[in-house]
Amino acid sequence: MKFLTIAVAVVLMTIAVIAEEQYTTKFDNVDVDEILASDRLFDNYFKCLVDEGKCTPEGRELKKTLPDALETACTKCNDKQKATVDKVIRFLTEKKPEQWKALQAKYDPSGEYLKKYRAEAEKRGIKV
Repeated sequence: MKFLTIAVAVVLMTIAVIAEEQYTTKFDNVDVDEILASDRLFDNYFKCLVDEGKCTPEGRELKKTLPDALETACTKCNDKQKATVDKVIRFLTEKKPEQWKALQAKYDPSGEYLKKYRAEAEKRGIKV
């Protein structure tokens, strides 16, 4: 009986650790296409990220998560989040290059992440 209790405790602790190693999925159903298609919505998120405006709960979560995602190559992202990242980076580089530069200046001032991820982005057809 003691062994079973210990085994259950170990399994529960493992599940808790695994859950902590992933970013929240709370905002995975946000319509990113709608945000990218609306200058007003896009500008609100952009201003949040560059500390020039108020943040929605989704914006705050993104702003909090972004530095870690850059540092860890989005290893805590689920597949949907990774696809969204690709979509947003492609949009920024193709349609909003000035905002892309501003985000790089804020989150990658040394160009470390650009160097680190450039080849992978180009494999996906994203010119950074």
